[in-house]
Amino acid sequence: MNASATDTTTAPAPAAIRPGWALKVSGLGRIYGDPGPRSLEGTGPEYGTALSPATGAIVAAWDVDFEVAPGEALGIIGESGSGKSTVMRCVAGDEQATAGHIALRGVADGTVNLRDLTPAERRGLRLKPLAAVYQDPAAGLNLDITAGGNIADPLTAAGWRNYARIRDRAAELLSRVEVPLSRMDDRVRTFSGGMRQRVQIAKALANDPSVLLLDEPTTGLDASVAAGVLDLLRTLLAQTGVAAVVVSHDFGVIEMLTRRVLVMQHGRVVEAGLTDQLLEDPQHPYSQRLVSAARG
Repeated sequence: MNASATDTTTAPAPAAIRPGWALKVSGLGRIYGDPGPRSLEGTGPEYGTALSPATGAIVAAWDVDFEVAPGEALGIIGESGSGKSTVMRCVAGDEQATAGHIALRGVADGTVNLRDLTPAERRGLRLKPLAAVYQDPAAGLNLDITAGGNIADPLTAAGWRNYARIRDRAAELLSRVEVPLSRMDDRVRTFSGGMRQRVQIAKALANDPSVLLLDEPTTGLDASVAAGVLDLLRTLLAQTGVAAVVVSHDFGVIEMLTRRVLVMQHGRVVEAGLTDQLLEDPQHPYSQRLVSAARG
């Protein structure tokens, strides 16, 4: 999708990027199979594969480093199998990283490696400091309950008890993502794909997270619906000042939402820089190919 086709209105003023980081990832790695050092041999962009010839393991991501500041959006781009979504799932706690350090400023002032937390503790992070929006809304929503009920879930888990306040907060968030309040008590299963994605975004924002993870948020949507969701996300990121990581295979999405970008291929980062500069002058042959396809 070409993001420029959606840019028909004046962009909201970007949120101020505050000093310091909200999310810091160092040396992140995820191997499916034998996690030993032999699995790394013969893998990566220079070998054209993430599959270890020595052990048969898949090195889905390795030695990934980045920081994201409050008010900043970082993109991670690559084709299917590049490792970008694996990185996102490791940060979100959906998968256990094999190696590396993941820190949130909002958790013990960034001194705790999230890899060391128990699964229950990792799930608890999703109540406040961290939230995720998935490509498939079914991964982030309960399709069998109402739109309002989906938003009530993280609120009640975070300690909200007053029914009227919960309902008011749900109505506020649904309005913010342009879901008609007349649909608040409808089961999400009856919604269109684009409307489900908007409800998922509202749910992710329920407890004002400091870090928002977006994994292919418009893939699978019709072009016009995707354009509307992208416009919504651009506005919300500008207004909230949240630190965001946007994972996509589409440079149009990355260009519209992010300031900096990492390019991944065969589980490794092959290039990193400012989004606009990388789009104008990509250095790595793989980045050049991605940009050429986006411009074509």
